[in-house]
Amino acid sequence: MIVAILIVVVVASVLLFAATRPDTYGVHRAATIDAPPEKIFPLLVDFRQWTRWSPFEALDPDMKRSYSGAQSGKGAVYDWDGNAQAGQGHMEIVEVSPPKSVSVQVDFVKPFDAHNLNQFTLDAQGGSTRVTWSMRGTQPFVLKAMSIFVSPDRLLGKHFETGLANLKTVAERG
Repeated sequence: MIVAILIVVVVASVLLFAATRPDTYGVHRAATIDAPPEKIFPLLVDFRQWTRWSPFEALDPDMKRSYSGAQSGKGAVYDWDGNAQAGQGHMEIVEVSPPKSVSVQVDFVKPFDAHNLNQFTLDAQGGSTRVTWSMRGTQPFVLKAMSIFVSPDRLLGKHFETGLANLKTVAERG
């Protein structure tokens, strides 16, 4: 009986603590790429180029992809349906400022409903470019509870680092 009460108290405490977590979260990483923004920008505004560098593309080699809307830039749309790791969702480029920034709305359907805004900013630094990949989104209650044990920054940050490293390799290789 005491063990059952203790378990209820612990679970209730975790749920109450989760309720106090922020409603939004943010993740960002940056890398310096030895290429001008004009060489990197096309890799970001054309979803067909993302297969060359996005870390999420490698999660499911058999992922179904479809493209619609504009060929690239504002209005370009990418839908995917993959395994449990890749999930299912929809992306749309919602804002571009060549060759300085790209904003992408990402809406996940699976493994859970989530809506995030990804932003890529490119800052020229001589012959190099500082690329920052940031994401912000809302945290429904289930994500708040998960964030107690694994922060979104820790969970997604490693993917951003891999993606930026891949982007660096592709942009520098030409």
